[in-house]
Amino acid sequence: MIVVTGGAGFIGANIVKALNARGRTDVMVVDDLRDGTKFVNIADCTLADYLDKKEFIQRVKGALRGESVDLPHIEAIFHEGACSDTTEWDGHFMLENNYEFSKVLLNFCEQYGIPFLYASSAATYGGSSVFKEAPEFEKPLNVYGYSKLLFDQHVRARWEELTTQVVGFRYFNIYGPREQHKGKMASVAYHNHLQVRNGETLKLFGAYDGYEAGMQSRDFVYVGDVVDVNLWFLDHPEQSGIFNLGTGRAEPFKAIGEAVIDYYGQGEIHYIDFPEELKGRYQSYTRADIAKLRETGCDIEFKTVAQGVKAYLEWLNE
Repeated sequence: MIVVTGGAGFIGANIVKALNARGRTDVMVVDDLRDGTKFVNIADCTLADYLDKKEFIQRVKGALRGESVDLPHIEAIFHEGACSDTTEWDGHFMLENNYEFSKVLLNFCEQYGIPFLYASSAATYGGSSVFKEAPEFEKPLNVYGYSKLLFDQHVRARWEELTTQVVGFRYFNIYGPREQHKGKMASVAYHNHLQVRNGETLKLFGAYDGYEAGMQSRDFVYVGDVVDVNLWFLDHPEQSGIFNLGTGRAEPFKAIGEAVIDYYGQGEIHYIDFPEELKGRYQSYTRADIAKLRETGCDIEFKTVAQGVKAYLEWLNE
């Protein structure tokens, strides 16, 4: 059995779908479906089981205590479950949800020899201008980024004692299928798609932080490529570490808007004032240093924004 936490969410659901494409139907999704709209992300997937997050963690804690619990033999855990809202400032909730839960799963995987592949984030770099997997470049700007950094630090502190595969993926700006439930936190590509479909202008941030309107730039990575990297590490259990997962390129937000306009053959970009509440808490530029990822032998090719947005819009319009 392969467990995918956050399996009804954006990245998790895409991992489940990709496992199915490999012929793997022995997949357990762990999630919190109080937001029942997320069911659509896994409605076309084949699962062996679904377990609520709270029930799963209770059983895992029981197993750690040596109790007899109702859990199958687990081959690997993809830990994608987290609150990824960069505007959430409830630190108690963030650390309980993103940090404490992750520590419990790491302990479980170490005790039972289970590969543990987990979601970190480029938000760990925050205000840094260098995006390399080293402590001196880690400067989170929000409590979400801090919660992810704290767990990375916990993993680093335990490297010498760990005996199972542990891989942390510092995700950069991911976009693609199965993200519609994220609302305001969905990608710019998704919001621009909705704006064109509704006959509106495409909205992007205006000039800020020394960048001209629409020219703040991020490392935008297509979710299908992210999944391919996750599965590559599943196939290479000898590889462990914390790795950037981006394209190694920085492209402006304007490029996304233009790709959407090119696809639909209509629309125009309107620049809005940069929100006051994001000033000082916003990454105007990111570009993953993927040298460490490439050193493992992982040779997955990453789509450009033009290629990825086209693939995404084709999926949305199926």
